[in-house]
Amino acid sequence: MAHEKLIEDAQAIAGELVTLRRAIHAEPELGLHTPKTRDKVRTALAHLPLEWTEGASTTGVVAVLKGGAGEGRSVLLRGDMDALPMPEETGLDFASCNEGVMHACGHDAHTAMLAGAAELLARRAETLKGEVRFMFQPGEEGHHGARYMIEDGLLGGKDGLSLPDAAFALHVFPNAPHGVFGGRPGSLLAAADQFRITITGKGGHASLPHETMDPIPIACEIVSALQAMVTRKFSVFDPVVLTVARIEAGTTFNVVPDKAEIEGTMRSLSSENRARLREQVQRIAAGVAGAHELTADIEIVEGFPVTVCDEQAVSLGERVAGEIFGEGAFLRLDDPIMGAEDFAYVLEKVPGAMFFLGVSHEGEDWTQCCGIHSTRMMIDESVMPRGVAMLAGVAEAFLARGFD
Repeated sequence: MAHEKLIEDAQAIAGELVTLRRAIHAEPELGLHTPKTRDKVRTALAHLPLEWTEGASTTGVVAVLKGGAGEGRSVLLRGDMDALPMPEETGLDFASCNEGVMHACGHDAHTAMLAGAAELLARRAETLKGEVRFMFQPGEEGHHGARYMIEDGLLGGKDGLSLPDAAFALHVFPNAPHGVFGGRPGSLLAAADQFRITITGKGGHASLPHETMDPIPIACEIVSALQAMVTRKFSVFDPVVLTVARIEAGTTFNVVPDKAEIEGTMRSLSSENRARLREQVQRIAAGVAGAHELTADIEIVEGFPVTVCDEQAVSLGERVAGEIFGEGAFLRLDDPIMGAEDFAYVLEKVPGAMFFLGVSHEGEDWTQCCGIHSTRMMIDESVMPRGVAMLAGVAEAFLARGFD
């Protein structure tokens, strides 16, 4: 199948892509409910022959495009819509109008590119056999939006609607070469869980520590024990990352506090190590505290599972990128990335892949760009048509010939 016109058609709507992306960027929304963003998308695509469905748990929507060439396969394309609770320091003319909220992970571009893919595929609907489902998802930033949309039946698997046969998503990266796509089969992104440990002792005057049960040195000992545990209990060939990111205790210089709190993140690339890591954190925290006659309350907050990409889906994306953009357009990543993504929930149900897209400015040293989740994160909007063409291309190719 030839894709030679996809990039030209995507370039032709570059102005619309930028307009939609900037409108979303200027009014970022958090969590599972992003009604303004949803409405911007629906308005932008109101002229297309799409069937829209919205669930009860979120403002996420799925728009279905029916191919005009008859029944066939179904393919899902996903874009996330929510922002992050952080200030923006880009100085852009279209910077966030919502104080303390910013699109610092590229979801504004993801949503605009998915809308662009819907535009391109709708123009080709008569030649498509099967259907394309466009998943506009809120709540990716730690809110499990994809899982809620699955539970609501928006992706299928309920009420007589089958799950799609394949699923694809794009994620922009400023710290990657301009316009280059990346991906890998197997584990692409890590599972991410959060832990909170509260060590409880007995406070008192700092000049009389022997009359207290000081939780602070015990908290420090737990931190050291956790770091040793990672290096001695887990193979380097199935790695885990544990980072203590917050320690808090006390109110002033001469008072031993009653409690100390430790908080951090755990990352893993297999379900087995994910379970083992949780168990080890609980055992070590309770054991170290107990050895000093203190108690430790351990709370594990479950995050996203491992994002696992299908080998055939990655090969399809690599082939399509080559067909549209030529040699060197797709880079196979040697190693996983220890960040996490809730597209993992979709890939647990449906074979597919997530691809990265380098959005550094052409000629810029991409290794020095402000990365995702930075208050100064920016993208080169001229790359967006490439993302549109890629999304449309993998959908078109899959409907035509599956993973072959």
